Amino acid sequence: METFKVEGMVCGGCVNAVTRAIHNEDAAAKVEVDLASGKLSTESTLSKQQLASIIEEAGYTVVG
Repeated sequence: METFKVEGMVCGGCVNAVTRAIHNEDAAAKVEVDLASGKLSTESTLSKQQLASIIEEAGYTVVG
């Protein structure tokens, strides 16, 4: 499982956008988002770098 600190996710629509973006690349990925902490966790066949790129391409900032 990879965990990311993501800035800019503030609502359910943001969660859906990031989840859809990840599922477009890995339909079987499990995605969990905690809006309060800004953390996104995912189980995926994609690399951490690929996941970070997908999150950023969706319009959000991966921190750290």
